[in-house]
Amino acid sequence: MRVWAALRAAGTVPGGFRERFEFGGRDVASWFPRHMAKGLRQMRLALRRADCLVEVHDRSHIPLSGRNPALQEALGIRPHVLVLNKMDLADPRRQPVILEQLRQQGCSHVVFTDCQRDVNVKKVVPMVARLVAESPRYHRAESSEHNILVIGVPNAGKSSLINSLRRLHLKKGKATAVGGEPGITKAVLSRIQVCEKPLMYLVDTPGVLPPKLGDVETGMKLALCGAIRDHLVGEDVMADYLLYTLNKQQQFGYVQRYGLGQACDHVEPLLKHVALTQGRTQKVKVLTGTGNVNMMMLNYPAAAYEFLRDFRAGCLGRVTLD
Repeated sequence: MRVWAALRAAGTVPGGFRERFEFGGRDVASWFPRHMAKGLRQMRLALRRADCLVEVHDRSHIPLSGRNPALQEALGIRPHVLVLNKMDLADPRRQPVILEQLRQQGCSHVVFTDCQRDVNVKKVVPMVARLVAESPRYHRAESSEHNILVIGVPNAGKSSLINSLRRLHLKKGKATAVGGEPGITKAVLSRIQVCEKPLMYLVDTPGVLPPKLGDVETGMKLALCGAIRDHLVGEDVMADYLLYTLNKQQQFGYVQRYGLGQACDHVEPLLKHVALTQGRTQKVKVLTGTGNVNMMMLNYPAAAYEFLRDFRAGCLGRVTLD
């Protein structure tokens, strides 16, 4: 709000912005990769051997709308812990409201974490151990070990949580690959030990989106957070929706980030400025009457990707899309 007030006082904020975003009749069915259906079937089989489920979700941007209804249905009667990751990128003013809404959805065991810096991760193991001790284990009642299934949408930080737990409790390094785009974990892996006392194993699972996203805006939010591959949605429309959302929330960090003269309501002048200042150009061959001529042109897709990457890294401020 202070940034907005300063920009308004300096005359760098236009009088009005778009009141709604036109999605242009996009079909979100093609945004669900086929391997995710297989992953969901594998997870349901692994669920039989699980004592507890740890659902990892992107706390910073989509703490509510991005959760997979299919995963919530699979929870059954087993204990459930919701880990809201990437808390360092979240708008802290939204936390009380989010917690209350989650409680209304039945999520009473919530941990906010930053797995890259191991913030609050130590709370996970004691909470899981307590919930397992207080719940019936049926055919696993005589086993002293804890089997925990880690679930969530793509790119939420499931593998990062496992690696963080191993660093804290076992003083060991990475057990699973971590990446900044969806699809790094494509198969249910073997059990991975994360703690000695109590003896606890976690199973990393592939990120799974709901087969039906419900509405285009939810799909767009998931895409902005890296849960859907950029090229399936289109970097240009994602950048435009991000700009629309930032303006709607009066989050004008991008004006200072890119040295703009003022906030803008349409994405074309923003991407042109980013391409010029960041050197995002491409060589294009043009056919003329005297032959082929190589020309340098602005690379708008690369500029859009730069804008999206800065958002995901927190360079445009702490933003919550919900």
